Amino acid sequence: MYRRLYILPFFLPLFTLAQNFSIASISDSLRKNAYAVIRNHTENYTVNSVKDMDITEETTISILSSSGENFSVIGIPYNPTTRVSDIKVIIYDEDGKEVKKFSKKDFSDVSNNPSNALYVDDRVLFLKPVVGKYPYTLKYSFTTSTSNTAFLNFRPLNKYNLAVEKSQITFNNKSGIQLNSKIYDTFLAKVSKSEVAGMSQYTYQNIPALEEETLAPSIDVLVPHVDFAMQKFSLARREGDNTSWNSFGKWYYNDLLMPVSQITPEIQKEVNDLNLTGTTAEKVKKLYQYMQSKTHYIFVAMGIGGWQPMVADDVRKKGYGDCKALTNYMRTLLQAAGIKAYYCVINDNESAKSFDPDFTEIAGNHAILMIPTEKEPIWLENTSQNVAFNHLMYTSNYRNVLAVKEDGIDLIKTPVYKPEDSKEILNSKIKINLDNSINTDSKFSFTGGQYDQNMGLLFKDNSDLKESLKNRHGNLHIENLNVENLFNNRDNAEINYELKFTASDFSKKLGDDIFFRVMPFYSSTMLSSDPDRKLPFENSFPFQDDYSVEFEIPAGYKFSEMPKDQDLKSEFGAYSISFKNENGKLMVHRILTINRGNYPKEKYQNYVDFRKKTSSLDNTKVLITKL
Repeated sequence: MYRRLYILPFFLPLFTLAQNFSIASISDSLRKNAYAVIRNHTENYTVNSVKDMDITEETTISILSSSGENFSVIGIPYNPTTRVSDIKVIIYDEDGKEVKKFSKKDFSDVSNNPSNALYVDDRVLFLKPVVGKYPYTLKYSFTTSTSNTAFLNFRPLNKYNLAVEKSQITFNNKSGIQLNSKIYDTFLAKVSKSEVAGMSQYTYQNIPALEEETLAPSIDVLVPHVDFAMQKFSLARREGDNTSWNSFGKWYYNDLLMPVSQITPEIQKEVNDLNLTGTTAEKVKKLYQYMQSKTHYIFVAMGIGGWQPMVADDVRKKGYGDCKALTNYMRTLLQAAGIKAYYCVINDNESAKSFDPDFTEIAGNHAILMIPTEKEPIWLENTSQNVAFNHLMYTSNYRNVLAVKEDGIDLIKTPVYKPEDSKEILNSKIKINLDNSINTDSKFSFTGGQYDQNMGLLFKDNSDLKESLKNRHGNLHIENLNVENLFNNRDNAEINYELKFTASDFSKKLGDDIFFRVMPFYSSTMLSSDPDRKLPFENSFPFQDDYSVEFEIPAGYKFSEMPKDQDLKSEFGAYSISFKNENGKLMVHRILTINRGNYPKEKYQNYVDFRKKTSSLDNTKVLITKL
């Protein structure tokens, strides 16, 4: 608890004024949409040298209801380069009265082990206080001493339904090393910067809680932040250089990649035994698919392993590695074949995030490979045994990467997929039966990002596969479903399968007449108007659905009238649907195109209207009458 000392006239006794932790003191504007409110958060950094930094952190957070219980979990990370001390935890009731205390002995010491991790030396001191009554306030503080001076970023919040009264970071830089900073304000809040007694201080105040909204960008994009970078830093007791992207790249190449990239006789033999011939692309494909056939993904983070790959020959021996290890192993195989390839660091997430060309820092969460060729670069995602050659997942497009080269970093853009590059093609034959059921024989093909989204089908057994596809087409009352010829074309990044099934209650009768909708597959897009929307929205994933459906009607029936062809165009995409009567069969061709884009909240209703129109046209009805 902060204490302020007041000296009153006539030598009145000293007294302390406690910070007000009562829930009633929280403003209504901060309570709105909030499950919890950060009352005060401070991080005080003292940088003593390139390998010596002390951090004192204190957080006071009010948990307003059971919905905010996740915000009460305290996790204090550490590893062999850090030491945690002075842990204090206090619980206050609704009125701000102290009710319980905890100390370090009450914490569990657990491995910070993500899914599929094999080797991890990161650990977490963990405490989940049990409090029987809401609302309450939790205050905790601790000090960390570390030799790691690489990661210094400041984000006032990173979750929805969390408000901030005050969040502050202070740097006391005694090292003599330049500390660079860059402010990234957003519509949500702007930081105030000040110099206090030779120390740099950055403060955010009164940030309202965000409520998650349909199609909102990643919260990392929405929340303001300040990035910091020491021009000279230490990572796992190894010194690095952040002076420029070139100096950072040289350090990365020479200190992190070169020591683990030796072409051993065994690696050279692997490559020689493949008898590579043909173009560069053909050689790379053969090597890539060989690498996929003998490795699998396991996360590794020991020492500097969060950033340095495993030794390439160890990957060869053991047959596993994480994204860094598998990417560098593939790079080493290519080097042994005389093919230049660049290890690339990337921010892999749905909302595209690029590195700032004007601010050098150690960042990124994934590694991929880029191979320059006479035509276009080849890009390799190395963590999957099933992904196609020269195909990046849609979470890696529309951004730049740090391509690590011997002479520094190049910021290179990944491919930009157009909607027609992420395509679903459907060719379906449907027979309308007199009992209102249908029989279908349909062929599906998926490319680009839609290839990524259907990759999970490859790992399901037949029963789960049927259930998954039945749920996908949940608007149909499917019976007797069969899935045939599921195939992953790893040369062209295309997944194909065929569906054959019967569905009941598809059509409806009006006396002797029958009517049915022209687009049988998928339920309508459910987007609701939101006049109080607060957030911008994005279509991070462009795509195109191209459907051709042939309807065969019962004998003794004819089409009463053909629907009119329709075309819609919008900044958000396009839609067309056409109808033909060919030899007594209805031929429907429908194309929906959704563009990639980021839009202000004011345009959300326009997008809802566009999608409602496309859904309405999908539900166009056709009437057939008895002869």
